[in-house]
Amino acid sequence: MAGKIFYRERRKVGEGEKKPRYTLVAVTDLDLTFYPKHMRKKELEQIAEAVGAELVLLTHGEKEKEEEVEVKD
Repeated sequence: MAGKIFYRERRKVGEGEKKPRYTLVAVTDLDLTFYPKHMRKKELEQIAEAVGAELVLLTHGEKEKEEEVEVKD
């Protein structure tokens, strides 16, 4: 069974900034240690491919939406 690497987008990084955009949240079914706190998506993809793991992007909750759209009939 392949392991899973769970990650999410960082909140304080904007478009075009030269900072890693993703943060690692959890790893399951893998004997793997991550040293950096933040990583680029390409780095995560390369690690996942090398160890045969699946990448799982975690989404933000409802409270963190920036805009709400109201639909009127």
